[in-house]
Amino acid sequence: MGATILIADDDAVQRRLVENMVQRCGYQAVVVDSGDAAIASLTDSGAPAIDAVVLDLVMPGLDGLGVLAKMRELGLNIPVIVQTAHGGIDNVVSAMRSGAHDFVVKPVGVERLQVSLRNALDASALKGELQRIRHSREGRLTFKDIVTRSETMGNVIAMGKKAATSAIPVLIEGESGVGKELIARAIHGSSDRSSKPFVTVNCGAIPDNLVESILFGHEKGAFTGATERHAGKFVEASGGTLFLDEVGELPLAAQVKLLRAVQQGEVEAVGGRKPVKVDVRIISATNRNLLNRVKEGHFREDLFYRLHVLPLTVPPLRARREDIPHLLRHFLARFCAEENRPIARISGDAMAALTRTDWPGNVRQLENAVYRAVVMSEGEELRPDDFPLVMAHASDTGHDSGHDSSLGVSEPLTMAPPAFANPVTPEQMVTGYDIPIAPAPFPHYGPRHGQLPMLGGDGEMRPLDDMEAEIIRFAISHYRGQMSEVARRLKIGRSTLYRKLEDAAAGEDAGNPADKA
Repeated sequence: MGATILIADDDAVQRRLVENMVQRCGYQAVVVDSGDAAIASLTDSGAPAIDAVVLDLVMPGLDGLGVLAKMRELGLNIPVIVQTAHGGIDNVVSAMRSGAHDFVVKPVGVERLQVSLRNALDASALKGELQRIRHSREGRLTFKDIVTRSETMGNVIAMGKKAATSAIPVLIEGESGVGKELIARAIHGSSDRSSKPFVTVNCGAIPDNLVESILFGHEKGAFTGATERHAGKFVEASGGTLFLDEVGELPLAAQVKLLRAVQQGEVEAVGGRKPVKVDVRIISATNRNLLNRVKEGHFREDLFYRLHVLPLTVPPLRARREDIPHLLRHFLARFCAEENRPIARISGDAMAALTRTDWPGNVRQLENAVYRAVVMSEGEELRPDDFPLVMAHASDTGHDSGHDSSLGVSEPLTMAPPAFANPVTPEQMVTGYDIPIAPAPFPHYGPRHGQLPMLGGDGEMRPLDDMEAEIIRFAISHYRGQMSEVARRLKIGRSTLYRKLEDAAAGEDAGNPADKA
């Protein structure tokens, strides 16, 4: 799923025109007819997340300037493109001072709107990335800084927000690279401990003989090489949060002392004479199944139940592919700024291949792939050739790369569409709206490119009408039911497209004995 654009205009014709242009640019469109409805859509927690707004300046009731003022009051940092039929300099100055990102005059052309939307989304992505990095370093990262549109991730975030209101121990489970530390930092940053330290310990990277010293501290002279006193991570994190990454790798001896620290809220340094009270919120993470580690005797059962009070499972990237376009936009904006590269977009066929990839390294692998592509690319657009390792992996695993130059797909950051199961209904044709047909669930992606069979089951050539109907069905699948785009790509009129669909449906009904019965 691409970016979602909110269109607010009181003119029905203008709304329809802008909606079509937004969809042609490869984005999702949400349409409202007033400023009040725009604010309601932006603040509705159950509504789709909005990435940018195309706002009419002159509307009855709450006008465009009023919407901008309300957004500023609510702290909504969503880029806004103002459009009006009155292009005076005073209107431009007022809109820009009110926080608009860009200004277009009606009737705006699709090329102008596409450039404006792309620039607004890129600027917003870069701003969001810089803010996320700054908040992470300052310990103020919250769930608003997490880039996601996935329903499964939404459930994880909802549970994380509830966990942030208390000191309940949290165990974050998930594969390497899914963002477990990001969730932990968001829990800390959303809690009343956000102004206190967030201390990270990678339990898998500590030598066994130094685990107790690093976690609980040691006194001077406690062992060979202990030339000075060390407080330990628990004491460092007192008042804040201690994040135990890869907690399943802790040796059994250290697990005993960790259990006491969690139970009693006190630690005893190596060589120390008395325990020290600490007030620490424990968040642990693992990429293993800790219950299996318990059964194998590698992890204490009593400690497991102390840490496993509130488990959060972060899904792998292949289970939330709808997040990939948004993550790509953020990574592309950041790395282009860091490397001073003028790369504007990722091509549609590259996006299709990246979306289909399983990403065994998850978000970390995706980030590194974009970084390499930005550094090595020669042009202003990232194409499949700029991701050779990803393409090679897709080829080795039998995945279709999605690259087919004959399709001419070059929309920025558009995701490869899933197949659509249902035909277009007559009601959809009458309204004239491009109503998306219900998609089949992942991982089905419809027919592969270039695999149109010419011969039927009897070994004879298939009728031209049959092959034409199959091509149209594939086009509807590929462009997610956007009939205007399908007609444009097939170079036929919409009325011709609908007529061919009706003819194909009538032919299928005529040839189906069950329907006749």
